[in-house]
Amino acid sequence: MYRTLEEAVGFADEHLIPLVDEGLGNSAYLVDLGDGRALAVDASRDLRALHAAVTRRGLRVAFAADTHLHADFLSGAVQLGHDHGATVLASVAGRRAFPHRALADGDEADLGGLTLRALATPGHTDDHLSFLLLDDSRPLGVFTGGSLIVNSAARTDLLGAARTEELARAQYRSLRRLTRLPDETAVWPTHGAGSFCSAPPGAARTTTVGTEKRANPLLAAPDEDAFVSRLLASLGSYPAYFDRLAELNRRGPAVLTATPTLPALDTGQVGALLADGGHVVDVRPAARYASAHIPGSLSIPLRGQFATWLGWLLPSEARIAFVADEEQDLSEIVWQAYKIGYERLAGCLSGGMTAWQEAGLPTAATAFVTPDRAPAAPYLDVRQTAEYSAGHVPGAVHLELGALAAHAAEVPGGAVVGCGHGERAMTAASVLERAGRTGLTVLNGGPGDYAAAHGRRLTEGAAR
Repeated sequence: MYRTLEEAVGFADEHLIPLVDEGLGNSAYLVDLGDGRALAVDASRDLRALHAAVTRRGLRVAFAADTHLHADFLSGAVQLGHDHGATVLASVAGRRAFPHRALADGDEADLGGLTLRALATPGHTDDHLSFLLLDDSRPLGVFTGGSLIVNSAARTDLLGAARTEELARAQYRSLRRLTRLPDETAVWPTHGAGSFCSAPPGAARTTTVGTEKRANPLLAAPDEDAFVSRLLASLGSYPAYFDRLAELNRRGPAVLTATPTLPALDTGQVGALLADGGHVVDVRPAARYASAHIPGSLSIPLRGQFATWLGWLLPSEARIAFVADEEQDLSEIVWQAYKIGYERLAGCLSGGMTAWQEAGLPTAATAFVTPDRAPAAPYLDVRQTAEYSAGHVPGAVHLELGALAAHAAEVPGGAVVGCGHGERAMTAASVLERAGRTGLTVLNGGPGDYAAAHGRRLTEGAAR
């Protein structure tokens, strides 16, 4: 069907639809098979974008392929089986507990004119498959999931420290296998920039085998030991919920038979939930939270990274009520929570903070200032280690946001709390306030802005 490279590229341009989740740093893919059917690869449980694409093209999803048991989101494959009758394609090594076609290395699925061939590429997980899309015998592209990604390879520590090096060595062999494909073969990874599964920063989300052979620093490693050292050195922390989702994906997420919603809650219901050990998450912008918020509430501004911090900072069994501004999209809250398995959503405060204040209920405020108004106080940097190492305020205390609750006692009194812009810092302040640490100032800006305002320069290197 596609006899030349140019025709193969044309196929991708016309028939391949990337569906990018900027918040989690991932890409799912929809392939229009040309006959009214489609293949979905690594689709999330949040299927809104995929459903819009298939509706626009008049497609039915006939196949839903998962490259591995995902740790950072719940798979949408089971839901696609229910909604579209899709055949789920996944690794036999994953031992999934729901109907699917289990594929081993070399197994093929006939898509009707095109073929999907399973390539065992363990490393990121034990069950990892890459899917080579073929026209007759010509490779059009390969869905590499968390194996070969743009300028890197995905992390190998999700199954615990005892297996990290073993899986890194498996990742080395998997990448070498993929680089034996023709240089012009398109590489369609799942993990990309912004993913805690270890993709480096950068705008590109797809690549080719030849490009990676020339530019990927891991592939430039002279031998397996050097590869392992480089890969392991790149590993940072990851959200706590990653340790739970692979097993949920193995069992199969529950099918949703109706669109989940957030019920309206009155002030009494929100207060009762808090008193009963529930949690209130305030999704308003940082500045709005700073001016007035419910004491004990957690600030997680509603943006792309909302799911990451919800899953990192709250237990999965938590009962949660939300505070939002009237113009914010409540369905976005719901789907970001559901795609990481957070379903005990009690509802949203009707009337928002205005209703709370009009009821005469107590509120709290947090100082949120620009760098020129920030005091010359101890500086708490809550960014990831790699960000801190790249440039931080001299003398800053470094505690990553994800670990902050366990180390609240180490935060200096009256600290200025900073991140890259202000959102994570406000979340950090809310975590600390819940732990009884008050008198904090949150920086509306980044460390460079603060250093410049105080006549200082950033310094590089890890914390000592």
